[in-house]
Amino acid sequence: MVLEQKTELRLTQKLALTPQLQLQLKLLQLPQLELSQFIELQLMENPMLEIDEETENNHEKEISEEIEEPIAVDKLEKIMIDEYFAERADDGRDLGYFTPGIEEKPSFELFYSTTSDLWEYLLWQLRLSKASDEIRAVAEIIIGNIDEDGYLKATEEEIAKIADTNIETVKKAIELVQEFDPPGVGARDIKECLILQIKALDLGNTLVQFVVEEHLEDIRKKKYETIAKKFNVSIDEVIKAVKIIEKLEPRPGRNFSKAQVNIPVPDVYVNKVEGEYQIILNDEGIPKLRLSKLYRELFTEKDLSSDEKKYLKEKFKNAIELLRSIEQRNRTIYRVTESLIKFQREFFDKGVSYLKPLNLKDVASDLGLHESTISRVTSNKYLACEHGVFNFRFFFSNALPSNHGSVSTTFVKELIQKIINEENPANPLSDQEISDMLKKQGIDIARRTVAKYREELKIPPKSLRKLKNY
Repeated sequence: MVLEQKTELRLTQKLALTPQLQLQLKLLQLPQLELSQFIELQLMENPMLEIDEETENNHEKEISEEIEEPIAVDKLEKIMIDEYFAERADDGRDLGYFTPGIEEKPSFELFYSTTSDLWEYLLWQLRLSKASDEIRAVAEIIIGNIDEDGYLKATEEEIAKIADTNIETVKKAIELVQEFDPPGVGARDIKECLILQIKALDLGNTLVQFVVEEHLEDIRKKKYETIAKKFNVSIDEVIKAVKIIEKLEPRPGRNFSKAQVNIPVPDVYVNKVEGEYQIILNDEGIPKLRLSKLYRELFTEKDLSSDEKKYLKEKFKNAIELLRSIEQRNRTIYRVTESLIKFQREFFDKGVSYLKPLNLKDVASDLGLHESTISRVTSNKYLACEHGVFNFRFFFSNALPSNHGSVSTTFVKELIQKIINEENPANPLSDQEISDMLKKQGIDIARRTVAKYREELKIPPKSLRKLKNY
């Protein structure tokens, strides 16, 4: 084998994420509050930027003049800013075009440290257990089917099918997970959840457990005398047992929930004026920027060192790019909102019942943008109209067949929410009963699909709704 050096000429095509493109992508997906914070940070880091305290109209005119006026640019050491922007416009990035197939780098947020969630905590305990590999493999599937409240949402048969094992192995794996902390995790219903916690308190086979097993309904109705007669104990003993039960946690995964109550700030307002819709971008709280006149004048000084000139050139270029990226972000959000109004006109005219099936690809095709652009624009942003404040993603949903044509899954979820809101709290509806009610309205939907949508709406099952209300 002979080792030798040689020179080769290769021609390859690559599409790199330039710093300018990365900035555009970043700003495009930032919600209102985070955009304001990002701009505040840029103001502190870049001396070429300053807050424009003049009127909004003067601000827009000044920015336009400072970016596009050739004379001002020529004075700044011949930085050909017009050519720079022309280059960006040629490849379509200025208007939000993105070439399909670009492999994006992972977001820095992926590397931030986070608090452990319920599933991570359970998997950590599983790794420390001494169970066999077979049981541990099934237990991992079980943990993956536990919801944020700590309840197991898959049946033994479903788990056995997924794990390609027998029911007996599944039962052993469920018992293993139910031994983990927090007490009550892995239960299938509220009764099992409470009994697991009772056993963890070494109160198994006591009056407390017997009451939960047989008389949860009587506890709700405070029929303590009935319970006392059944177990031949005093009412005081029953009350003591009830007090212990009341201290148990019906949602064992509650303390691991990362859910936060956030009041959404609309990024866009849609107002109806004389039968037409007016789109207003919300810029409240967002600093208005302009190029600093002081530093522009400093840039023309002849006694600046080469390092100082290099520094100012870089900051000037960054400032221009930020101004253009903010402008492009606003323009893209505006266009996407226009498209949503076009596709969902009946919703804006009449309300949620008229929401149509829609996907990101439809809007992308309408605007001539890439689907990933629409995804970024609609992520974590809100639209306010006369019907309320909605996440942009609210307007996108799949189609379900009905007797009246296709209906959106969002509309079906609204129907499920309405049905449950109007049910009798003393006798909540089961998923099958809700399915039957929807079929009478011409929407053919299976019980399992009702359960799926109910869980997505964060609505507990029938047994928990009954306990919650009484």
